[in-house]
Amino acid sequence: MENVITQWINDFLCLLGFSTGAANTWDRWVTIALIVGVALLADFICRIILLKVVKKLVTKTKATWDDIIFDEKVMTKLCHIVAPVMIYFMFPIAFPKSSDLYTLVLKISEVYIIAVVMRFVMEFCQAVYFVYNENEKYRDRPLKGLLQTAQVVIFFIGGILIFSVLFDKSPGSLLAGLGASAAILMLVFKDSIMGFVSGIQLSANNMVRPGDWITMPKYNADGTVIEVTLNTVKVRNFDNTITTLPPYALISDSFQNWRGMTESGGRRVKRFINIDMNSVKFCSPEMLEKFRRISLLRSYIDETEERLKAYNQECGVDDSVLVNGFRQTNLGVFRAYLEFYLRSLSGVNQEMTLLVRHLQPTEKGIPMELYFFSSSKEWAVYEKIQADVMDHVLAVVPEFDLAVFQNPTGADFRMLKN
Repeated sequence: MENVITQWINDFLCLLGFSTGAANTWDRWVTIALIVGVALLADFICRIILLKVVKKLVTKTKATWDDIIFDEKVMTKLCHIVAPVMIYFMFPIAFPKSSDLYTLVLKISEVYIIAVVMRFVMEFCQAVYFVYNENEKYRDRPLKGLLQTAQVVIFFIGGILIFSVLFDKSPGSLLAGLGASAAILMLVFKDSIMGFVSGIQLSANNMVRPGDWITMPKYNADGTVIEVTLNTVKVRNFDNTITTLPPYALISDSFQNWRGMTESGGRRVKRFINIDMNSVKFCSPEMLEKFRRISLLRSYIDETEERLKAYNQECGVDDSVLVNGFRQTNLGVFRAYLEFYLRSLSGVNQEMTLLVRHLQPTEKGIPMELYFFSSSKEWAVYEKIQADVMDHVLAVVPEFDLAVFQNPTGADFRMLKN
């Protein structure tokens, strides 16, 4: 077949007036030109006709994923494979297989085919990344790091194949040679290798993903993860600064992920005030009558008084001495009031833990802690809820004949002096 085509071109050149020697010289180059022309024509036809056909078929479907995967860039990269493949298989028509030019052209064609396939696969991976990144189910996954990892693997495999073609070595022997220089490679690509392994661990264990709020004081990171790549994790702090972390730092060091809070039913509020222990006392009948006028405490005061009187009468307690038997204190009534108050608020999640308790007394008084969860997890609303609660608590303390402990200030000393 090769000789027939070459001989036909040779005869055609002779008919055009070329001498026999000139025809023998130019027939191969004309054959090469025809081969290249046919290859370029095939590439043009694929890019014009095939792309239009595929584009029409894709637009008729309701799915959106095929619009991205069969994107013009992806299909263009695929069409570029046609020309070098045709040259690779048609070049023996022009030159015998034993010539140096034949070997050189085949090597160039093989290298070009490998490079084009690499670009196509990378573009295809990029398109698949866009498809999954647009999906709500996968948007919070570290897909960009996986994409970069895949691109590095493709580039590495393509590089091995290209060197095997250029140096006439099998890919296995080249990999064996690279094993001897593994220490140097690990030193050069240390960050990429550690980032790759860390990215797999972060993704497999679902430790962090875009959209998570993380806190890492060691790196001054306190904000939302906006990107997880092969070598970096970007965190947008609450002051809108960007902190860049290496992925392996999230594996080797400790960090706090607030995802559990955002996925739960509320955000925790844990505040306390110090009550002056000198203001704690038993409730007198006048105080109890005053507390009964508080709507949240009316039932509690009556039920508690009936229960305590029944117990004291059953035990024969002498009521003339206050320390005998059980009696209500203003601090206990205040604690009950705070619990009823929190349970009456719509901004407090009533299905999660809610309690008011005493902490260990100190030289600054007895801490009264409020422990509850707000219904809203939005930062501004959360801060407003706990601020409103603490405002009310501080304002209502004197109504129970209690005092908040506070270290003396300059105003206190001036008052003593006057």
